[in-house]
Amino acid sequence: MLNCVTTTSHITRLYRIGFTVLSIGQLKIMQEIITLTVFVPFALYYLKEPLRLDYLWAALCMVGAAFFIFRDRLGNV
Repeated sequence: MLNCVTTTSHITRLYRIGFTVLSIGQLKIMQEIITLTVFVPFALYYLKEPLRLDYLWAALCMVGAAFFIFRDRLGNV
């Protein structure tokens, strides 16, 4: 069984490692994109949720958020 304190400390340590390369905002957007990438297929196939247009809008919002938070790394876009 996982210890909640240990798991939280590991996540905090990963954020500290990531913070040396990426900003907190960039890390948070990446976390949300990864979460949606995993959860939406899980909801569709395992939980048998119907595919809704809301998933498309959420994905488009995350693409926009990723663009704006990472645009300094993209160069002259």
